[in-house]
Amino acid sequence: MTSAGPTIDPQTASALIDLDALRANVTAVREVVAPAEVMMVVKADAYGHGMLACAAAARQAGASWLGVAVPAEALALRAAGDTGRVFCWLYGPDEDLTTLVDADIDVSVQSPGQVRTVMLAATRAGRTARIHLKIDTGLSRNGCLPQDWPALVDAARRAEQGGAVEVVAVWSHFACADEVGHPGNAAQLEAFDRAVAEARAGGLAIPVRHIAASAAALSIPQSRYEMVRLGIAGYGVDPADGTMAADAGVALTPVMTLRARLVNRKHVTAGTGVSYGYRWRAPQPGAELGLVPLGYADGIPRHGAGRLELAVGGRRVHQRGSVCMDQMIVDLGPGATEEIGDEVVLFGAPGPDGVVPTASDWARWCGTIGYEIVTRIGARVPRVLRG
Repeated sequence: MTSAGPTIDPQTASALIDLDALRANVTAVREVVAPAEVMMVVKADAYGHGMLACAAAARQAGASWLGVAVPAEALALRAAGDTGRVFCWLYGPDEDLTTLVDADIDVSVQSPGQVRTVMLAATRAGRTARIHLKIDTGLSRNGCLPQDWPALVDAARRAEQGGAVEVVAVWSHFACADEVGHPGNAAQLEAFDRAVAEARAGGLAIPVRHIAASAAALSIPQSRYEMVRLGIAGYGVDPADGTMAADAGVALTPVMTLRARLVNRKHVTAGTGVSYGYRWRAPQPGAELGLVPLGYADGIPRHGAGRLELAVGGRRVHQRGSVCMDQMIVDLGPGATEEIGDEVVLFGAPGPDGVVPTASDWARWCGTIGYEIVTRIGARVPRVLRG
């Protein structure tokens, strides 16, 4: 069991992390995207699943790269003993990257200024830094705008000639890859190919190209190039909240199962108000209520109140009333026989009967995406590793 601090007792509530499922997901995607390599993205504590355990499992399943957002994540992987290729892409203008370069981490660069930052770090570390040049192909987030690309390529070429850096990749990120056939996808691929061609014409070899994350890796074969970045699909959540993985011939298994035990059970009469604000009242002839010891402090979406469903006793039940900070109430339904201590599954693998909701189900009920549902589960919820 891993923990970031004081947690709930794992018998009371926990997130079960199925590492066998993660390995199977990585393997399945690898088979589809081959010969492209797979970078398993483990940022944000592996989307809430536990970074170190998931990183090790991904390596076992053949992920030749790991991807993280911030330097501290990359350094934590090194401190845990990972010696493979790790790519880090998000840092502030005043951060000293010396420790990152010294730890042999690949670094993203999007401007001549960042080239200088990495050059300084390489000098201090006494080693050549590996960099990936990022081109903004249309997401308008991070990355170099096309009109500024020649200056970045020139700065990177001069730094490479001086021995401070080695340019190993050009990369980018899709904006609409979860929408199959969206015209923006083709436009971004064209912009990406132009940027790579310009970089190579400018004297850079560019052995690796990567633009595809989970959705594009599954649905846009021509975007796979030499490497794909596997994020949410590796954790068993369809990136388009639908059939994208199945359409690509990939069977995904959710890695996280969020479960708890009922900590209270009561019958309330018709008209009884339930939870803060009385946003739900028991109908005729009353209601059988169960109390689940997880709330919005643990990542349960408060804005999903009244729409969430859970699995109890082999059936679906509804969450009722406002979600509280540490707990929420479910309507067990007429004739319920559950008692204090009985198991509740909030979301996870649906199983053959489809009773257990998935993270994608929760996302649909909350008007969000599966990424947010699993990533927001808080550190107070213990992760219990299996497999």
